[in-house]
Amino acid sequence: MRLTEYSFLYISRLLGALLLCSALHGAPLAAAQRIETGFLDRALIMRGVEYRYEVYVPRDYDPARRWPVILSLHGGGELGSDGILPTVGALAKAIRQHPERFPAIVVFPHAHADGTPVWQGPSGQAALIELDLALAEFHGDPSRVYLTGYSAGGNGSWYLAYHNPNRFAAAVVVCGWVTPFKGRQSHLDYPSIPPPSAADPYAEVARGVTGLPLWLVHGDADQTVSVEQSRHMYAALKAAGADVRYTELPGVDHPAWDPAYQDPDIAAWLFKQQRTTAAPPK
Repeated sequence: MRLTEYSFLYISRLLGALLLCSALHGAPLAAAQRIETGFLDRALIMRGVEYRYEVYVPRDYDPARRWPVILSLHGGGELGSDGILPTVGALAKAIRQHPERFPAIVVFPHAHADGTPVWQGPSGQAALIELDLALAEFHGDPSRVYLTGYSAGGNGSWYLAYHNPNRFAAAVVVCGWVTPFKGRQSHLDYPSIPPPSAADPYAEVARGVTGLPLWLVHGDADQTVSVEQSRHMYAALKAAGADVRYTELPGVDHPAWDPAYQDPDIAAWLFKQQRTTAAPPK
């Protein structure tokens, strides 16, 4: 598929805005170049399907600067197609409450309820295209592209990082998993992220993402995704010599995303990471 098709809706919207401005007699050219900030509506078409998503642009956005970009993957409870639901809570909530902590372009894809395991199917492919479009549109810095996700988005973060280790400078994975799993809300079947032939799936994923700085967060009282998933991944990453941190939240059930994204230390750590060398091949 061509990039022009993926960005068709955006380009049409932009051309329409420029034509409208030119039709207004006496309107200065600067009006057509006004920079929008906040949570902006975007969409792309992939294989004939529309994927709506949101892009957060900081209030002090300056197109003359290179900006870090975060790809944020929601959980299984937010499946849909309106593009808005992923910006209700979690990272979007933290951005609204503490915008000074997130001086970045943030892409919020919206995974469809299409029967595939959320980010391991077409919605994951669309998310990477949306990331590329935001990098181009908002002067993103390719060396400072970050990945994060919670619950099914945590699984998606492991999946995208494992299959695309050179795309990201760091990742924050919240209550994610890597082995086969049955979704409690979605009832979807998630396959193992590494090939079924892998003797140790945790060690295999760790080997694939060793060059990626990681911060894992999980509640030790999680009744939906066992905390053992993050404990095993942390141990495997440490054994592989990875740059990894782990925060285990005592008494916290599945919704570990609010304390994770509200933690100023995690945000500060994330923006210090920059990709300088390619990740080792899998």
